Amino acid sequence: MPTTDLTASVITMRPCVPAKDFGTSKRFYADLGFEIQPLGDGIANARLGRHSFLLQEFFVEELAKNFMMHLLVTNLDDWWKHIAKLDLSTKYGVQPPRAPKLEPWGLRVAYVFDPSGVLWHIAEEAN
Repeated sequence: MPTTDLTASVITMRPCVPAKDFGTSKRFYADLGFEIQPLGDGIANARLGRHSFLLQEFFVEELAKNFMMHLLVTNLDDWWKHIAKLDLSTKYGVQPPRAPKLEPWGLRVAYVFDPSGVLWHIAEEAN
């Protein structure tokens, strides 16, 4: 183990989310409420407040269909109202989002699929 605490030097850790069609994915995430910040050809930072991920113009179907993101919120019902208004399945040809439900592991979860097949768990702790 190094003598320095390396964890103190960490600024951020961001997953790289695949995009089959980079432009469509950027629009999808902007509609959801993410601020999209281009970082270069084929890569952008998708930010929600102080949280973010990297959207990359890279696609392997098997990877995308097995890729999940988890967003824990304090106001799932407000998120669901926002998501339902977007009509994502019509606009982007994605699987229809699934309404919040209580899961056996104790969270209420809504499910959203992005244009590349990435599954989002938007969840809140059950009361």
